Amino acid sequence: MNYDEYDRGILKLVQGDIPLESRPFSNIAQSMNISEEDILERVQNLLKKGTIRRWGAVLRHQQAGFTTNAMVAWKASSEQSDAAGCIMAGFKEVSHCYIREVPDEFGYNMFSMIHARNDLELKGIIARISEQTGLMDFVVIKSLREFKKASMEYIKGED
Repeated sequence: MNYDEYDRGILKLVQGDIPLESRPFSNIAQSMNISEEDILERVQNLLKKGTIRRWGAVLRHQQAGFTTNAMVAWKASSEQSDAAGCIMAGFKEVSHCYIREVPDEFGYNMFSMIHARNDLELKGIIARISEQTGLMDFVVIKSLREFKKASMEYIKGED
């Protein structure tokens, strides 16, 4: 797709951290020499075109008190996977949920990242997911330390 300099600038800015202030696009608009309304209209157009798929905040879960985090790998048959994935995705404690290609000897093909405040809460969430999805075969892979957490950059800034 062809984007003009304003759309490229907006895409570059919105893929990163937006300033935490009441009018975050005001300074961005000034730096680009266009109006704040123009920025918002262009963002809406990029959403409508599908260039921007979704818009949302990224929670820094560790800083928000969710210090017990685990990737839970589940064994899901092809018949179970869509329904189970939709159920898992409905849990507010699940930030990621994927079906992946895995080696046959591993077999755990559905992955969900679960965030909790402590081990007891994590166990409870996993139990509820297992009960609601009917998936009983899973492994819990707890996070010990975070090395990187960043949004994907698709348009690089000028170096």
